Amino acid sequence: MRSLRRALTAASAVSLLTLSVTACGDDGSTVRFGYISDYNGASLLAIADKQGLWDKQGLTPDIKVFTNGPLQIQALGSGDLDFGYIGPGAMWLPATGKAKVVAINTLAYADRVIGRPGVKSMQDLKGKKVGVPEGTSGDMVLNLALGKAGMTAKDIQKIPMDPATVVSAFSAGQIDGAGIWYPLIDTIKQKVPETVELASTKEFPDSSFPTAFVGGTGVDQEVTRKVIKVLQAANDWRAAHPEEAIAEAAALLKLDVAKVKADAANVQVMSTSDLVAKTKDGTVATWLNSLSDFFVSTGQLKSRPDPATYYTGDLYTETYSK
Repeated sequence: MRSLRRALTAASAVSLLTLSVTACGDDGSTVRFGYISDYNGASLLAIADKQGLWDKQGLTPDIKVFTNGPLQIQALGSGDLDFGYIGPGAMWLPATGKAKVVAINTLAYADRVIGRPGVKSMQDLKGKKVGVPEGTSGDMVLNLALGKAGMTAKDIQKIPMDPATVVSAFSAGQIDGAGIWYPLIDTIKQKVPETVELASTKEFPDSSFPTAFVGGTGVDQEVTRKVIKVLQAANDWRAAHPEEAIAEAAALLKLDVAKVKADAANVQVMSTSDLVAKTKDGTVATWLNSLSDFFVSTGQLKSRPDPATYYTGDLYTETYSK
């Protein structure tokens, strides 16, 4: 993964964050790509590098790790990133016009509400401190679980904090519960073995939780098309080689393969042809509408937008057919 390692090293230089994507040509273009350090966020980038997929499109990846999706949307808006990865909890941001969803990635079920030992139910969190990265899938599962329990955020002491702080605060006993996701929960359980899982996105079978790759609203369409080609080819390789995909993601993340495999167990991978079919028949739009309805209920959206205003489904399907 030499080229990806070079990109990772280069990404640490602040000056590179001011580069802009130029039109693709024979000399290639630098594409600044954000990701989250989990299987969903990293596997396609690792595969694309290993399989030489960036080179085939004349692109050079400059990747940078982020702790959550909203921070990547912010970086897209400021021009510091060209593309990024978000979980379902951040989907309200492209729905407000702050980014474009260029490719659906997976369906994810890694999010949980957890409690410290002695906390046995959502009701036990009443009046207690609950840490959560706001605007993320951790926030989403917390709100879903509160609603299912007949509660609202007013029934708890909701404390916004970044994911790393959730881990440290929970481990130190500074908070009683958290809305967070795997593999961070594995890290928490190593420090607090009796951690209790109070709720999971798996408990909401009528809802779907798509993860996605997003692009800045000002990125050139031809660059976007080439990036989509890379993601589609990597996606099909991942679907056909699940064990190897886990190993490639583990190598990029510098994590034990077993830990990444456990993370991948919370993920539903789909082939590109399946994603194209689900785009054409309206299934993806149904997923996005379901999320938007939830975000309307939480006040993150004022109304449900047409998915076609922020998901470039036509470009995704056209790119696959060429």
